[in-house]
Amino acid sequence: MVKKHCLFCDAIVPIEPGAASDKYIGCYCSPGGFYSLAADSYEPINALSHHIKREVFPIISAYIREQTDRGNPVILSLPEVERLAVSPEIPVTLEDKGGRFLAYLYRHSDGPEEPVVIQPLAHSYNLTYSPNLQELVYIIDKLGNEGLIIREGMSFKLTPKGWGEASAHAGGRKLKPGCLLIAADEATYREWADIVVPQLEQCGYQLRLYNHSGLEAGDRYTLEQLSGNKLIIADLTGSAPGVLFAAGYALGQQIPVIWTEHVSSSCKLSVQPDQIRPLAWDDLEELASLIKQRLMK
Repeated sequence: MVKKHCLFCDAIVPIEPGAASDKYIGCYCSPGGFYSLAADSYEPINALSHHIKREVFPIISAYIREQTDRGNPVILSLPEVERLAVSPEIPVTLEDKGGRFLAYLYRHSDGPEEPVVIQPLAHSYNLTYSPNLQELVYIIDKLGNEGLIIREGMSFKLTPKGWGEASAHAGGRKLKPGCLLIAADEATYREWADIVVPQLEQCGYQLRLYNHSGLEAGDRYTLEQLSGNKLIIADLTGSAPGVLFAAGYALGQQIPVIWTEHVSSSCKLSVQPDQIRPLAWDDLEELASLIKQRLMK
């Protein structure tokens, strides 16, 4: 596999070259995930001055990590990097940066005092949009002194007080993990991410999008990770064996599965047991509404 230098975290990582963008897989910006960078933006970004790189690259690394950890695909270009460098979305104060750390622990635990292991910590200062490890350690110590977290080596726990604080930083409620299994080209993948994922957050689910097209690989996952979900949405459009296998595994783990299929799809299952009755859809706005109706029953 081709490997390349990630501009934002300095790791040498596998990439999947694409026609317009390259996917950087498993670097410190997105452990266990990936982000995309426009192929024609790599050299212009790399040519930025050392001063700009020192100021901006930690911000971009942190943005990638936060968004991919939340299940949101990231596609960067030089204009997007320039926009993020001055975006009001980026935390500046130590209080706001500490809030991002609390929100991370909140996303990865089911309640107060449940341990979350962060390793390697030396490469995780992007969790707080910090420029270096020293600032991350200072923030962690500050949160500990405020009674919001407990640290035991590389293991971190939210205290009951910290859980309430983290809930506020994470949007006020705990979203249940789920995933979308699809087989789509890059444009359709983006439509699923932009239309379906945000609407289903209203139903209390934080969904990761997994693409089985074989053309544009989505987030990678193990069956063990899949078993931690509370909802699976499996789209049969495209007749991808990976979608059927993963959804079948989920059924075996007693995870609710909602099947969907585009009205023009040619997928014909040889056997259609009672639990496989796909929601037929013509556009993704319509599909999001159908799934919301199903979840609210």
